[in-house]
Amino acid sequence: MNIKKCKTLDEARVEIDKVDNDIVKLIALRNEYIKQIAHFKNSVEEVKSEERIADVVSRARAKAIELDLSPNLINDIFVRLIDDMVESEIAEFKNAKNF
Repeated sequence: MNIKKCKTLDEARVEIDKVDNDIVKLIALRNEYIKQIAHFKNSVEEVKSEERIADVVSRARAKAIELDLSPNLINDIFVRLIDDMVESEIAEFKNAKNF
């Protein structure tokens, strides 16, 4: 990972703001794929696949360890992210099945 060497506090904050913006964009991108996935599912139970959720969280934790981040922090973020997106996917699934 290439990290810019900042010379001032303000410069570092600008870079953090850029990263935060990218994080939000990536979450939005992920959510758009979640909406697509809803159209491939056959039931709400399939949307709430505990096995898939566990796999995603496990991979995120492993990546966190690889990048020297707290796996517990990443776990908490992904559990919250997935919980919210499952609800979004259920709504999309129900909407798709009504057409």
